Amino acid sequence: MRIALAFSCFFRLLFGKKLPAEAAAYLPEGALALPAPKAEPKAEPKPEPKPEPKKAEPAKPEPRKAEAPPRDDRPKNLAQHHKDGALAMLTLLQREGRLVDFLTESLDGHDDASIGAAARDIHRGCKKVLDGHFTLEAVLPGEEEERITVPKGFDPAEIRLVGEARGEPPFKGTLRHHGWRATSAKLPALADGVDRTVIAPAEVEL
Repeated sequence: MRIALAFSCFFRLLFGKKLPAEAAAYLPEGALALPAPKAEPKAEPKPEPKPEPKKAEPAKPEPRKAEAPPRDDRPKNLAQHHKDGALAMLTLLQREGRLVDFLTESLDGHDDASIGAAARDIHRGCKKVLDGHFTLEAVLPGEEEERITVPKGFDPAEIRLVGEARGEPPFKGTLRHHGWRATSAKLPALADGVDRTVIAPAEVEL
């Protein structure tokens, strides 16, 4: 009986259990039964840190669609204005000097005397148009066949070199034509609703 109790007490102590009540009679006086060892609390798993919420990135503005530039009709209107002005000037030259008739007519069947007489009237009428609508001056003052100097940095639109130019300007040369520059131009007034392509109306005698 004692041996069985001893084995029972051994295994109870081994596994942390209370001794049986029968073992109290064999304990010395004043001895307290050993308390059962407390089971170590199981370590609770640490909660996984919650991922920080991502800051919402500011919404990127949608790329604006390229708007078509507003149509500009000024170049077209300007070109039309130049065309109308040129036709109006040609109309004046025809009306005052019959220039279109002279230039479109064949001169092969006319002698020099008749051509010269017609040219005098054409010259008079066309000069009237030029004097009334333009102010002209020479680009290079001087007489033709006069020796002049073309300066360095000259404007090719104003001075045209004839022949072979060697080296760098200034150039020495002979003035063949003094050129013309319009200092003012007064285009004829353009009335609306007029067909500018009609340079001269047809004439019918009744």
